[in-house]
Amino acid sequence: MATTTEKLKSFFAESRRVLMVTKKPGMKEFKMAAKITGIGMILIGLIGLVIRLFGYLITGS
Repeated sequence: MATTTEKLKSFFAESRRVLMVTKKPGMKEFKMAAKITGIGMILIGLIGLVIRLFGYLITGS
């Protein structure tokens, strides 16, 4: 069974490896991710609104 110190060392080693592989996104990539996220938020909000309206129309309260 691994000790807490060994677990922490392993975690930091894996975290360091991941950070070495990742890169900062360019402006084009960032804008695309922001647009996709915004569209997703709007769609989820609209779905919630439609469900709420149906519930209001069915129950009348």
